[in-house]
Amino acid sequence: MIVHLAPSAPWALHAVAAVAAGLHIGGASTGMGSGAVALLAPKGRRLHQVAGTVFFVSMLTMSAVAAVTAPLLPDWVSALMGLFVFYLTATAWMTVQRAPRRVGRLEVAACAVAVAVAVGYFALAVVGGQAPKGLIDGEPSQIGYVFGAVAAIAIASDLRMIRKGGLAGPKRIARHLWRMCAALAIAWGSFAGQPKAQPEALRGSILLILPALLVVAAMIFWLVKIQVRFQLRLPALGRASPAPS
Repeated sequence: MIVHLAPSAPWALHAVAAVAAGLHIGGASTGMGSGAVALLAPKGRRLHQVAGTVFFVSMLTMSAVAAVTAPLLPDWVSALMGLFVFYLTATAWMTVQRAPRRVGRLEVAACAVAVAVAVGYFALAVVGGQAPKGLIDGEPSQIGYVFGAVAAIAIASDLRMIRKGGLAGPKRIARHLWRMCAALAIAWGSFAGQPKAQPEALRGSILLILPALLVVAAMIFWLVKIQVRFQLRLPALGRASPAPS
């Protein structure tokens, strides 16, 4: 996020604004690149782990800056977007860092953040829908319903996991995967909606949304593959089990 200050503003504020813009743009660029590598790299290998770590740090940096600076513009849609991406990235990381079938206070706190995001987006959708042009912060008000619904899905996922006392096996991997992919898709979609950050030759091109769609397609592919592998293992596990005495 770029905060525009008056020329007469103190130099310290200009310096902070420049650092924030650099962190946001640098984090977004690094996150989108490393996320693509992590998505394409063989899972569990060194490249996947390194790219995933870079993605984690980059996305947290980018989204934290957006969540803090966007309200100063003011741009509440982007502020909630930053908070949501931070939540998705953090909970995806927590999923694989936490031991299987374990859950703690961080997961409960994260669920509360998702609730705040969902409520905020639905509120913006209602307020924007009552505006003359149906816009909120320059965006169609319907975007609030879309991301509010995605946040609601994440909340349901959190509550189910907390109730079960954690996840293991394919469900644990799937939770990590879809949250990382959702954060990456949002980052690419946000880039497609910011003409000033795009190459002049591509401004307004429908091709800009293609990376986000490819991320969603890859997410669906991997989720299906994980489920199919698990289903194929069940008969083998059954045959390998000793007969009851």
